[in-house]
Amino acid sequence: MDFQAVKAALSSSPAFVIDEADIVECLQVLSQLRAQSGCKVLYSVKALPLSYVLETVKPYVDGFSVSSLFEARLANEILAGAGSLHLTTPGIRADEIDELGNLCSHISFNSLSQHQRYVDQIQAQTSIGLRVNPKLSFLEDDRFNPCGQYSKLGADITTVKPYLAEVQGIHVHNVFSATDVFSLIKTMDKVEHELGDSLADLGWINLGGGYLFNQIADLGPMIERIIRLKNDFAVDVYIEPGKALVGHAGHLVSTIIDSFVSDGKTIAILDTSINHNPEVFEYQRQPECHEHDSNGQHAVILAGCTCLAGDVFGEYRFAKSLNIGDKIVFKNVGAYSLIKANRFNGYNLPDIVVFKDSQLHSIKHYSYQDYRQQWLAAD
Repeated sequence: MDFQAVKAALSSSPAFVIDEADIVECLQVLSQLRAQSGCKVLYSVKALPLSYVLETVKPYVDGFSVSSLFEARLANEILAGAGSLHLTTPGIRADEIDELGNLCSHISFNSLSQHQRYVDQIQAQTSIGLRVNPKLSFLEDDRFNPCGQYSKLGADITTVKPYLAEVQGIHVHNVFSATDVFSLIKTMDKVEHELGDSLADLGWINLGGGYLFNQIADLGPMIERIIRLKNDFAVDVYIEPGKALVGHAGHLVSTIIDSFVSDGKTIAILDTSINHNPEVFEYQRQPECHEHDSNGQHAVILAGCTCLAGDVFGEYRFAKSLNIGDKIVFKNVGAYSLIKANRFNGYNLPDIVVFKDSQLHSIKHYSYQDYRQQWLAAD
């Protein structure tokens, strides 16, 4: 994407710009993986549930994976019967299970107790699975670690073998933003060791998401393992990328609306905030800034426009001084940003714009009426 051209063409900001070509390029990598291994690919809707993205992804995947009733409704609307719909979540409600059963082709219960509570309410057309916690961690930060101590995610692998006869599949997810397949190989080694020949009684295995497929240099070991799983146990194998598809395809463009010196450092106030990319604050991340130059002579703290003291993106360096009206691009924030964005202080959500065929196409603008409707008391 030509960021200079995008900044020049944007009529207003903040704007969340989606690079369709980047999504398609990632989908082509997954299409090759699917062709070479025989696996099935699901898009994990939670990363970015925008209908434009779902429609773009739909022709390249075998379906969607969801984590709630609302996601399931939206995904089902987009799929229109042309693909499978898989659900796994710790949060199934008793008043939603019937509709979830009607919407979803596959439901992986998060615990044995959840399975026992709801399985009899699921109709025969839905394939029942169980999320399994392999008790194998590859992450030091337990905020991202599905297998951390006291994990709420999945049934302990050492307890599930007697129950496999009651389900058609298992779901395993224990990584985050992995850029190699080492963890997958080790995980499947443990799964096969613990569950053994019981895997042959299943119809499918979902290997989950968390792998940045387009950043993995060698997918060969994954391909070989998927083929082996299919041959040894006669199962369908699913993967469900989310961030891998949209993470590098979304960029937040903002404009400097004020600049001043505070305690000897230059502060630039933007017309966006960390509330448009909440993981900056949640996980104390500093997003990548397109204009940053590590050798630049001008150090500037980029801060958001809300009254929250911690509404700060971080300190960056620039080759030339910044002026009010200049645009800044935070790159590679396509996943888990717009879906978490909020209107704190009443500041509007970003416009949503698609970059396609060297042109910008505005697809969504939020108005005061959207804000008013959210907070207006019901009659």
